[in-house]
Amino acid sequence: MISTLENGAWLLNGVELIEDSGNAAEAVAAKSGKAADKIAAKQGTIAYGILKDHNTSDNMEQLKIKFDKLTSHDITYVGIIQTARASGLEKFPIPYVLTNCHNSLCAVGGTINEDDHMFGLTAAKKYGGIYVPPHQAVIHQYAREMLATCGGMILGSDSHTRYGALGTMAMGEGGPELVKQLLSQTYDIKMPDVIAIYLTGEPMKGVGPQDVALAIIGKVFNSGYVKNKVMEFVGPGVASLSADFRIGIDVMTTETTCLSSIWQTDEKTEQFFDIHGRKGDYKKLAPADVTYYDGAVIVDLSTIKPMIAMPFHPSIAYEIEYVNANLEQMIAETEERAKVSFGDKIQYSLKDKIQGGKLMVDQGIIAGCAGGGFENICAAADIMKGKYIGADKFTMSIYPASTPVYMELVRNGVAATLLETGAILKTAFCGPCFGAGDTPANNAFSIRHSTRNFPNREGSKVQSGQISSVALMDARSIAATAANKGVLTPATEFTGELNNYAYTFDSKIYANRVFDSKGVADPNTEIQFGPNIKDWPKMEALPENLVLQVVSEIHDPVTTTDELIPSGETSSYRSNPLGLAEFTLSRKDPDYVGRAKNIQKAETALVAGEKPCEAVEGLHDVMQVVKSLISFEHGNVKEIGFGSVIFAVKPGDGSAREQAASCQKVLGGWANIANEYATKRYRSNLINWGMLPFIIEKGDLPFANLDYILFPGIRTAVETKADTIKAIAIKGDETKEFTLTLGDLTDRERQIILDGCLINFNRQK
Repeated sequence: MISTLENGAWLLNGVELIEDSGNAAEAVAAKSGKAADKIAAKQGTIAYGILKDHNTSDNMEQLKIKFDKLTSHDITYVGIIQTARASGLEKFPIPYVLTNCHNSLCAVGGTINEDDHMFGLTAAKKYGGIYVPPHQAVIHQYAREMLATCGGMILGSDSHTRYGALGTMAMGEGGPELVKQLLSQTYDIKMPDVIAIYLTGEPMKGVGPQDVALAIIGKVFNSGYVKNKVMEFVGPGVASLSADFRIGIDVMTTETTCLSSIWQTDEKTEQFFDIHGRKGDYKKLAPADVTYYDGAVIVDLSTIKPMIAMPFHPSIAYEIEYVNANLEQMIAETEERAKVSFGDKIQYSLKDKIQGGKLMVDQGIIAGCAGGGFENICAAADIMKGKYIGADKFTMSIYPASTPVYMELVRNGVAATLLETGAILKTAFCGPCFGAGDTPANNAFSIRHSTRNFPNREGSKVQSGQISSVALMDARSIAATAANKGVLTPATEFTGELNNYAYTFDSKIYANRVFDSKGVADPNTEIQFGPNIKDWPKMEALPENLVLQVVSEIHDPVTTTDELIPSGETSSYRSNPLGLAEFTLSRKDPDYVGRAKNIQKAETALVAGEKPCEAVEGLHDVMQVVKSLISFEHGNVKEIGFGSVIFAVKPGDGSAREQAASCQKVLGGWANIANEYATKRYRSNLINWGMLPFIIEKGDLPFANLDYILFPGIRTAVETKADTIKAIAIKGDETKEFTLTLGDLTDRERQIILDGCLINFNRQK
């Protein structure tokens, strides 16, 4: 079905894939008539060409990228613009789109959601941006319809910023990386490896893009095969997929932990641009006649069957047939995973979902940037036509990804077909994907065509004794399940016809509602602030020595950004750094905030010229040990600092939200310690907020929760690019020395850490 190569691979004429082993070079030369030059052939990837066009350095191994366009939504854009304003922003230098798809329906916090929207509108006017009002489109659908260009690059403050299917290399990063672009700085990375996603065959009836995506994620996630690399979709199978189908696969590549994605383009891509009135933004993209890839994932589309990603990760992917044939085993394994995530905090069981040998589902959702596309919803309507979801527990909600998509569903009758089944059509909103819409009942089991199914991401609160579960599926199999009144059913069991619906894009919808400055700034516009919109608190530069208390120790195999800073209704406080920080790790480690704030008192006292040891109980004894290990003359903020650090095995999977790092920072966090970081974007967020991204080798830890760690000479170590970092764990009178590393850091990243955060760095310039 899906396989990966152990070595690199040659691609000839975009069709023939040859693994780089044995006599591969000779075979390439014989078939192509050219010498097998690996260095030159690497430059034949689509990704290389796009990166070269956007690289402002003279070194293709050390890239300094400037993007063509930026995009953000209402969880992130206030913080981004506030950071940029604090750093001297006068005008958006490139198109910047502010969408409002995350909190537009939240009834939490009074006026604060709409206050943020008014901030966005007035900022777009003042700085020359584009403002997409609530309900008009989810961030990525608007970008597909209005921003993507073949050969272009877009940076978004959402992890699912993926427009590769339309020929655009797009990346999702934390807000500080967008701030850099707004200040005409660059996105600095090493040249990434490029992995061929080699497609053959065509999908069987009933199989949709989510099925293909989940199958790929299930194959590559655990091995890290494409981690921080570019996935380049090539091969004869691409032609069998519509543009909408490709988009549905592409948006889910984020869940592989890849850096970005790109697809070869063709007449179907061109048709997409033509439909959206942007034919001039199309151009053909294809690998060179002889191209070399750093690896390859081989996908025979004809073998993919309807898939389900069981709780609590998109990579826990199985064929629905297999799950139905092994229900007790699947449920037992899910319950074991729940124990890892929740321990004894809640009673978790799905055994009652097995009824009469079948798995009964409580809820179906088709939504957002992954599920809310035109073809997905039309296919669901065909499968559900003439059926009814019933009058029992099972519910069904469908969120078209944009108002233009919604309008076409109304015009072609699909909306009526769906409403007749008992399903509900809602406006463009990302709520189900991040816990702010259609939260299931306690102990309910929801199937969703959305992007993620992390623990509690659907909105349940473990700290309140709640838990519900989400499995990811394609819209087609969700529809088949809904038509079967909640019995888990693969869409391949549907025997009717799936129609080919024509799509017409109504450009007047956006023309009438979206504010587009056309790049013209109005400096006389006053930004409208609400009472919840707060400035970032002052942050200190990195001192020579640090004394940090371990305030959380997490041994889950992966820690998601949703666990670091929960989404859902807490996101309503996204524009108030200190207010949002109160929710940090609240579902994973409810004691974290109190512990972090306690040791932060020492730093607060130090900055105020007071005595830190009098501010924190027990710190005096710790400092006696510290003074026996190092000497310092004045004990001021340049010589020593206090704060907190957390340990997690592999933190940062999931969302690009910078708040996963900034919330720790404003609570006095100076560092993370990890065996590895799940994504580049989370590590970058730590760095941009002046936090040290320490790496420790796997094995028993030399410290425990609530211990202190002294980092002597840490500022000098960062300045001098020390290979290893000395640390000393302190527990009572006992000490234990150990070493850490910081991984690769650019000179600018080092300076950001030294200055204390990106805001300070830009103020120093």
